[in-house]
Amino acid sequence: MDTCSSLLLFAFFLFFIIILICNKINGLKSSTAPKTKLIDHVNTQSHGPMFPQGSLGWPVIGETIEFISSAYSDHPESFMDKRRLMYGRVFKSHIFGTATIVSTDAEVNKTVLQSDPNAFVPFYPKTVRELMGKSSILLINGSLHRRFHGLVGSFLKSALLKAQVVKDMHNFLSESMDLWSEDQPVLLQDVSKTVAFKVLAKALMSVEKGEELEELKKEFEQFIKGLMSLPVNFPGTQLHGSLQAKKKMVKQVERIIEGKIRRAKNKEEDGVIAKDVVDVLLKDSSEKLTHNLIANNMVDMMIPGHDSVPVLITLAVRFLSDSPSVLHFLTEENMELKRLKELTGEPLYWNDYLSLPFTQKVITETLRMGNVIIGVMRKAMKDVEIKGYVIPKGWCFLAYLRSVHLDKLYYESPYKFNPWRWQERDMNTSSFSPFGGGQRLCPGLDLARLEASIFLHHLVTRFRWTAEEDIIINFPTVHMKNKLPIWIKRR
Repeated sequence: MDTCSSLLLFAFFLFFIIILICNKINGLKSSTAPKTKLIDHVNTQSHGPMFPQGSLGWPVIGETIEFISSAYSDHPESFMDKRRLMYGRVFKSHIFGTATIVSTDAEVNKTVLQSDPNAFVPFYPKTVRELMGKSSILLINGSLHRRFHGLVGSFLKSALLKAQVVKDMHNFLSESMDLWSEDQPVLLQDVSKTVAFKVLAKALMSVEKGEELEELKKEFEQFIKGLMSLPVNFPGTQLHGSLQAKKKMVKQVERIIEGKIRRAKNKEEDGVIAKDVVDVLLKDSSEKLTHNLIANNMVDMMIPGHDSVPVLITLAVRFLSDSPSVLHFLTEENMELKRLKELTGEPLYWNDYLSLPFTQKVITETLRMGNVIIGVMRKAMKDVEIKGYVIPKGWCFLAYLRSVHLDKLYYESPYKFNPWRWQERDMNTSSFSPFGGGQRLCPGLDLARLEASIFLHHLVTRFRWTAEEDIIINFPTVHMKNKLPIWIKRR
């Protein structure tokens, strides 16, 4: 580990200790499990459910230090691999101050993620919960969650929105790519983030160019800094600054909502067709979907959308840069589509992009290897038995998706970037869950694929490129250390 990594690890360790101290001061408890003596033995009976084997590590800090150390390495799943060899695919641990059952078993993960709220509920660190609020779509359960998720999911999958995204991305990419220079590197991660944010802002609340977009982006960047901050809220702290940024964003969205209602009353615009997610939610008759709840959730919905699409695009370009044969097939497929459209004089439609078979295999393989979402956390609301294991009430459950996606039990040569593996392989299996699963399956997964397809099409049909050496950082979020600089040549 180099000096920089050591400093990061040491800083995160201090961060973790301070969190524990703050939690103690506030009388907080990260789980109900510590209310009773933690079980540190293995059920050796030959019959009946078994409490997962494992270790709770050191007092207070558990196994957090080793977990973080592995997460910062070039083999993040080494923490899981070591324990899987000793204890099996499901084991107990104690990380980030919480008694945790960790699963690298595809079937167990699928069962937990598809469980109802009576068995498991979402689990997030205290800082994240405070930033989101109790009415966040990422935290609420029951009928309100199902209603909200269903309305949003239907719109994000609609042909109307997909057609709009194709048009918007074409404009945004043309504006950006026209300015690319062959004399200096293009930071691909930054470009993809900028484009994805514009698409996201317009899809959620029809915010486009100008001051409104810049203000939204400025406050959002301040807001997300607080997701990994200390749970201390007073002026001058990062959490306080992030909460203030969210308040400003919520007020901005509420002004947008008021403007939509006013224009609809004055019949200044068509109130029949929903143009964005806010329109969809405003048309719902449920009294629970208040303007404030809608505004808060538009901010929260920007969190997963802000990173997932740019990371997917950036990792795809990184893997393609290291795989000449894959890049050749992808380029030929997209050039053929471009030639066909030029010959017929037709524009590119959203289903044209999604019907490119090899491009979709490249995206699927990028999701498997890149692991945009490395894991999903839940909290057990009661003792639950799954596949012979008991997950105790109050314990955290970590479905570590990365280990499943890189497991040779499920994938031959799992560390090889091989899109051809998906020619005869079904994506709808428990061993492939890049967007989570169950009732909380990411509603924007189809949109993420479409955006990545459009970006790759424009890139390979307009440029050849060479990527500089760069490193994938997997913790606390997946990103490229140097933002993936590429040197381009126009075709």
